[in-house]
Amino acid sequence: MSTNQWKVHHPTGRFRVVVTRNLPGEGWLRILQQADCRVEICLSPEGLSKQEILAALGKACDAAIGQLTETWDADLFAALKTAGGRVYGNYAVGFNNVDLAAATRNGIAVGNTPGVLTEATAELAVALTLAAARRLGESERFLRSGKFSGWQPDLFLGELLWRKTLGVVGAGRIGSTYARMLVQGHEMNLIYYSPRSNPELEAEVTAFGEYLKARGREPVTCRRAAHLDELLQTADVVSLHTILNAETRHLINARCLSLMKPDAVLVNTSRGPVIDETALVAHCRTHPNFRVGLDVFENEPELAAGLAQLENVVLVPHIASATRWTREGMAVLTACNVAAILQNHGVWPEADIRPFLSENPPQAAPSILNARELNVKK
Repeated sequence: MSTNQWKVHHPTGRFRVVVTRNLPGEGWLRILQQADCRVEICLSPEGLSKQEILAALGKACDAAIGQLTETWDADLFAALKTAGGRVYGNYAVGFNNVDLAAATRNGIAVGNTPGVLTEATAELAVALTLAAARRLGESERFLRSGKFSGWQPDLFLGELLWRKTLGVVGAGRIGSTYARMLVQGHEMNLIYYSPRSNPELEAEVTAFGEYLKARGREPVTCRRAAHLDELLQTADVVSLHTILNAETRHLINARCLSLMKPDAVLVNTSRGPVIDETALVAHCRTHPNFRVGLDVFENEPELAAGLAQLENVVLVPHIASATRWTREGMAVLTACNVAAILQNHGVWPEADIRPFLSENPPQAAPSILNARELNVKK
C-alpha cells in the first residue's frame, strides 16, 4: 500500500493508534489527540486485508480501530499484543467479527459502540417494512422505466400493516424500539421471541392498549412466544434483531420460511447469516406475495444467486446506522474506548452513553466487552 493512502495526525503523540478506515466527523479525532495519540488513518476506500493490517500494526502499536467488515482473529490480536497494544476499538455495536476470547488471552480490551445506533437502525427497519409491504421498490422501477400510463385499480397492491400482528425476533434495544414505532404508529399487536422476557416493553404495549381502550378503540396486545415457530406462524411481519452466533446462524431457513404466512413480510437489519439466503431466494420465487426487506447479507457484499433479480425483495447496502449523527457518534464512542484504556481510566458504569456525545465526554470507556475478564475497573 502506498504511503499516500495514509494520513497521520498528531505525529509526536505518545500512543500510536492505527485506524483501518477514515471515520466520519472530527470529534473522535480530537478525543484521541487530546489523549496524546499519534493517529494513523488508512484512506483507502477498499479497506485493508489481514496481511495489510498486520503490516500496519508493525512493531510498535498501542491501539487499533477496525471495522465490522474485518475479521479480527487470534493472529491479529497476537500481533497487536506483540506490538505493545492494549486496546482494540470495533467501530460497530456488533462484534461477531471479533475473536473476543483471543483478545482476552492477549490482554487486549475490546470496545464497541452500543446505544447510539438504536433509533437509526429501528427507523431503517421500519422503512424496509413499509417499503416491502407497499412494494415501493417494484413500483419505483416500474415508474422510472417509463411503464406508468396512469392510475389503475389493481396497480401494485400491497399489504396494509394497520392492526396486523408484528413479530420481533430479539427484543433488545433495537428490536424493542422498532416494536414501539410500529405498535404505536400502526396499532399492531406484538408477539416477540427473545432469550429473556422484556417486562418494560410488555408494560409499554399494555399501557398503549389501555390508552386506546379509554378512547373507545380496540386495545393492542403483547405476548412473548414460547418458540420461534409460534411467532413465524402467527405474525404478518417478522423483523430480525438478534445477534449472530452459532445458534442464530441460518435461524431463518427453508423450514422456518415454510411456516410463515404466504403474504408475510420478513425484514433483516441484524446480521446477514441469520437468514439462509439460498433458501430465501427459493422461497421468494415460489411465493410472489411474500415480501422481504434486507439491509444485511449472508456473504456481504456478495448476494446469493438470484436475489438481486427478485421483485418482491427490497435491498439496501447495509445502511441501518447511516445517519450523520449516528455514524459520528459511533466514532466518538470508539475513540473514547481507546483513549480511556490507554490513559488507565475505568469503564462507564451506566447504560446511557449520551454523555459521551456532549462537548466534554466523561473520562471513561463507554463499553468494553471483556472488561470483567481483564479486571478493568468501573
